[in-house]
Amino acid sequence: MVIGDFVERKIRGLTIRIDRSLCISTGNCMKVAPEVFEFDEENICASKESPPDIEEEQLIDACTVCPVDALIVIDGHGKQLVP
Repeated sequence: MVIGDFVERKIRGLTIRIDRSLCISTGNCMKVAPEVFEFDEENICASKESPPDIEEEQLIDACTVCPVDALIVIDGHGKQLVP
């Protein structure tokens, strides 16, 4: 789902929100979870169309390593876990 500069996707019961206006394309998230994240045609972080099952902890770790907090993780109860 695209909301302004944000792109959201549910993975393993977590909402992963990518703030496209903040992403500086370091690729850190892709180093931790290459099966989930990739660069789009504008060289901005994106989630893959059909990411495989991934451990929740690995997914959270991949979002935590973003140096500009462009990746936001929200649990199923609406609590923000990252950043």
